Amino acid sequence: MNYRHAFHAGNFADLVKHAALLDLLAKMQAQPGPLSIIDTHAGRGLYDLSGDEAQRSGEAEAGIGQLMKANDLPAAFQPLRRAVSELNNGGATKLYPGSPLLVAAALRQGDTYLGCELRPEEHDVLKATLRGMPGAKTVCADGFNEAVARTPISGSVLVLIDPPFEKSDDYRRIVTTINGVAARNPKAVVLVWLPLKDLETFDAFVRDAEDAYAGALLVAEARMRPLSDPMKMNGCALVVANAPAGFTDPLTAICDWTVSRLGDNGKARVWTAA
Repeated sequence: MNYRHAFHAGNFADLVKHAALLDLLAKMQAQPGPLSIIDTHAGRGLYDLSGDEAQRSGEAEAGIGQLMKANDLPAAFQPLRRAVSELNNGGATKLYPGSPLLVAAALRQGDTYLGCELRPEEHDVLKATLRGMPGAKTVCADGFNEAVARTPISGSVLVLIDPPFEKSDDYRRIVTTINGVAARNPKAVVLVWLPLKDLETFDAFVRDAEDAYAGALLVAEARMRPLSDPMKMNGCALVVANAPAGFTDPLTAICDWTVSRLGDNGKARVWTAA
């Protein structure tokens, strides 16, 4: 799968990922002490929805475009809608924030964010996007390796794993990274985003993650359509290690709304793998 994000920014998968990320971030920031966030595949951090890529795909209009004008949004989506509205000064949605910008804007004094991006040209844009934002740093490096090497051995830690799935070993490396992060800090929270193409690939990943990780995993699926064509991205999933208390209900609301409003005969499901 070649997931060049300029074509897909603001699509249904971003809505699920970013609404969940903001809710998770708020829950972790409600705990005492500073928070360290590591983003393994940060991308450029900011996307122009009026650009050629976004206009050609039409995915932003079918995603964030629908969310911004919805009158039935659950509470879990409100922080994302506010962030997008503020970014666009309350006007038309021409810009969409990636995870780096969403997280950096929410950092408190003492919190830190490290955005890892392997592509030099994307990293240059990311670095410029986050320039002047206290607590936010970037590195042009392999995010899988950086997450394991840089996870603090104590304290509150959130690792976001969201690869483009351009390489055949991404699934394996996600599992290895979850295991490596847990070995350094058993209390670290790990949020993984995955495309849903076919059930066999997804089930195999969850089984491998269960085998490698000692604790329970919270799994959220937003199947936008039946998983009958493995050549299409038929939905997306989030897998969370060390999910905080109270995270299941917002995840359920996020997936239910996305599938019911934006999907086509799809199905939402949140469950625990142990």
